Amino acid sequence: MKKVIVMVAALAMMTSVVSAADWNFYGSARVATFYETTEVDNTPDVNGYDQSLQSNARIGADVKVSDELTGRFEYGTGGGNANVRLLYGEWNFGAGSLLVGQDWTPLVMWNSNQVWAADNGLWGVGEYGGHRLAQLQLIMGGFRLALMAPDVDFIDAGNDLNSGSGNYATEVKIPAIALKYIYAADNYNLKAMAGYSSFDILRSAGDKSVDSYVLGIGADVSFGNFWVGASIHGGSNVGNLGNEWVNDTYTGTGYASYDGTVLTDNDAMGYEFVIIYTVNDMVALEAGYGHCETELDVANSTKDKVNSYYFQTPITLAPGVVITPEIGVVDFKENGQAKTTYLGAKWQINF
Repeated sequence: MKKVIVMVAALAMMTSVVSAADWNFYGSARVATFYETTEVDNTPDVNGYDQSLQSNARIGADVKVSDELTGRFEYGTGGGNANVRLLYGEWNFGAGSLLVGQDWTPLVMWNSNQVWAADNGLWGVGEYGGHRLAQLQLIMGGFRLALMAPDVDFIDAGNDLNSGSGNYATEVKIPAIALKYIYAADNYNLKAMAGYSSFDILRSAGDKSVDSYVLGIGADVSFGNFWVGASIHGGSNVGNLGNEWVNDTYTGTGYASYDGTVLTDNDAMGYEFVIIYTVNDMVALEAGYGHCETELDVANSTKDKVNSYYFQTPITLAPGVVITPEIGVVDFKENGQAKTTYLGAKWQINF
């Protein structure tokens, strides 16, 4: 009987807390319909039609407990299964706020609206692709400082991605760190970001330290019906802090290489340019171009490069109902790597 009373009391307490908070639920259904042609040197072209629920289709809620305490959760459909995209609480302490949980890192510029590949947005093929990570983030005006879960990936001698559970053990002593500052004016924004992480590859002959950093700047400006945005970034071993997709495997790029004796850093740079023209409340035009490249820091190394460009015409049929036709190219430049040309549309209803 006592257990029943305790359970009822606990349920009543939870109900009172939930009812006291303001839960604003939302969702976004997104379906991709694209025809793609993939070309690789000396092999037949591969043509195909793909229709799928995008991995970033989502459902979630913004939660307000008080003016000082808020939160958010969001589930996506990655791999056809529900997965946690966002889950964090935020405490406003007056001079700023503290965010605890999983959120986007401060290393994202958010310029491109490219819809192919689940709203890729030129990530890793022009714009530096940030992650959603467990973090502690301090927010004060336009300044953000995040301590993030570290990534201990690197390329081993067999060109496979080693995450500490493969051929080598790793050790982490500090969290990954990210900084961002945004200066917001009436019709333009200036952005700067930086990230750093470090871990050791454990060896009996002496540990090897893998240090990663990325630096980037960006800006956007609006005038009349036009909006223009651009960003540039560079660094070393940037794969440990975000995505740099310079080859058609889409994995293991931007990382240091280790052959059991020698550790070789991987230098990287990239840039993007996006322009949007709003025709009216229903139709807009957008074009974007991105370029990324990496190069192992050793004599006679070959650069890994990718170019991507697209054109789209988002059409708003009703509030929350958008169809975005898009044509574009993702070209991995080295011999034997793929060039993909795509044409199709993303269908989206927000609710």
